[in-house]
Amino acid sequence: MTSPAPLSGRIVRLTDPADPRVADYTSLTDVSLRRKLEPERGLYLAESSKVLRRALDAGHRPRSFFMAEKWLDGLADVLERFDVPVYVGSDDVLERITGFHLHRGAMAAMHRPDPLDLDEVLAASRRVAVLEDIVDHTNVGAIFRSAAALDVDAVLVTPRCADPLYRRAVRVSMGTVFQVPWVRLEHWTADLQRVKDAGFLTAALALSEDAVTVDALAQEQPEKLALILGTEGQGLGAATLHRADRHVVIPMSHGVDSLNVAAASAVAFWETRPR
Repeated sequence: MTSPAPLSGRIVRLTDPADPRVADYTSLTDVSLRRKLEPERGLYLAESSKVLRRALDAGHRPRSFFMAEKWLDGLADVLERFDVPVYVGSDDVLERITGFHLHRGAMAAMHRPDPLDLDEVLAASRRVAVLEDIVDHTNVGAIFRSAAALDVDAVLVTPRCADPLYRRAVRVSMGTVFQVPWVRLEHWTADLQRVKDAGFLTAALALSEDAVTVDALAQEQPEKLALILGTEGQGLGAATLHRADRHVVIPMSHGVDSLNVAAASAVAFWETRPR
């Protein structure tokens, strides 16, 4: 394997916000554009030095780096390892490119990893979380962080669920999205049957009359468990509720009927953790 070109020869100092070489970083505040653009280009963005390092530690490959010049020294060990451009510029130029003030150190445009195979992920897992149509990137990132912290083996996301590799989701997850295997399902709810066929008890978090408490579910100690979490507001769809083996609620006080989905996930992950 050839050594990377010297870092000094790969630093590109930006003066023109319209420079086409940094197209990966333009208009980052336009969520609808980025949701379409990034998967099409096979990229995602790692924002902040900590998240960037976690992506690289997970084996992901950079397309380029993007930062203010003051961050070069602190990331020199990383930048020297990869033979890709390092774009640097003033705060003003970087802000005009991205649409916001870049204050978290650095960014990198990363190649998206190859999708994982659902059957292989299920075979290697005892507990999985299924996110049905959760569209808020903050909630998706927070759920991944809880999944990593509380020993959830994998996360499955439905076709309409927010992108776990979108910049905000990655940042909120603190890069743990790179640590937890995840699969984008293609045929929901048909794929729910594949989860059941793989031996998982499917438990839908839902307010229904026949729901059991999460404590009771934990006492069953299922060998394999899939916790299904629904979208903000509407919750889980009727087809999902019909197919799930259990409906599960978290007991609450003071007339509160539900938690934010990210908070609920953490409670459910903790209560049903392997013992």
